[in-house]
Amino acid sequence: MTTDEPNRADLGRDPDRVSGMFDQVAAGYDRTNTVMTFGNDALWRAATTRAVAPRRGERILDLAAGTASSSASFAASGADVVAADFSPGMLAEGRRRHGHLQNLTFVEADATDLPFADDEFDAVTMSYGLRNVQQPKKALAELYRVTKPGGRLVINEFSTPPGALFRAAYRFYNAQVLPRVARVAGTNAEAYDYLNESIRDWPDQRTLAAWIREAGWIDVAYRNLSFGIVALHRARKPE
Repeated sequence: MTTDEPNRADLGRDPDRVSGMFDQVAAGYDRTNTVMTFGNDALWRAATTRAVAPRRGERILDLAAGTASSSASFAASGADVVAADFSPGMLAEGRRRHGHLQNLTFVEADATDLPFADDEFDAVTMSYGLRNVQQPKKALAELYRVTKPGGRLVINEFSTPPGALFRAAYRFYNAQVLPRVARVAGTNAEAYDYLNESIRDWPDQRTLAAWIREAGWIDVAYRNLSFGIVALHRARKPE
């Protein structure tokens, strides 16, 4: 496959295909997200930053960081932030935009085999990336491993709106409107076909909360954002 051909990931979530897909949409990724979410992506990012509550002197891992928009928000607090992603194209775009920040570093990383030591981070977070991992439970266990005792977990992920009417409208938008928005924005529309499929296939809020508990996290809780389009999950590693 040449770099000019659209890279279409599927629910097999082959890491190379998913990574290649994100490489191809990196340049226009943030712009397309803003258009397709009607600006809600900025509100969700702000909510995630508040949940992580980064503080100066802390070490924070932002996994599936993409273009590092969220990482830059965490770094604004003075925390030492690692933006990690398995897409070199996304990381390159992140470096282009935010590479000037002295307390922000970039690492290419596999969520199921993180290149970090045990108990390294005060907080770990992952936004819209867990559902792209072949073994999400293994990724949650890896996040647990690299977090210090007492450290914080924040997962922001697309989820299942609890209201039946809104859920039906949302699924129609994802299936029929979202790929057209991607085409207008000039990005890989097939990538957003995969986005719709991955959201539809992803478990609901309670199931993800159960997975987090299974990985060993405690004080697990979540709250819905934008009527449950996304859910913000929080937890803590035992002391």
